[in-house]
Amino acid sequence: MDVARIVAAPAATMWTLLAQPHRWPEWGPSVRDVECSDDEIRPGTHGRVRTPIGLWLPFTITAVEPGRTWHWRVAGLAATGHRLEPVDEHHTRVVFEVPAWGFPYAIVCWAALRNLVRRGNEVPAA
Repeated sequence: MDVARIVAAPAATMWTLLAQPHRWPEWGPSVRDVECSDDEIRPGTHGRVRTPIGLWLPFTITAVEPGRTWHWRVAGLAATGHRLEPVDEHHTRVVFEVPAWGFPYAIVCWAALRNLVRRGNEVPAA
């Protein structure tokens, strides 16, 4: 299941928000903190995220197409994919790919997209 929204920001700006782990708490409602040694994700990047209830969960980035898409495993489970589709030079379609088993998580993804719309308008273009 895909959850998507068009954001008034260039794809490069959105990639900065999506691909830098220290930025995830700015827009991800299920991420309060991140511990990760990489400034930007790459295949094999790993670390842990702290959830709103204080639980730390390990993650590993499983695939990355820079500027376009990335996927990860959280607590050993295939989790959301993240995809960018440029609409034009000032707008990007941001897509969260929610695995079938996690369909209730689509609600969290909608909230994340709302946050990304706000952040996309605030962050200078990369």
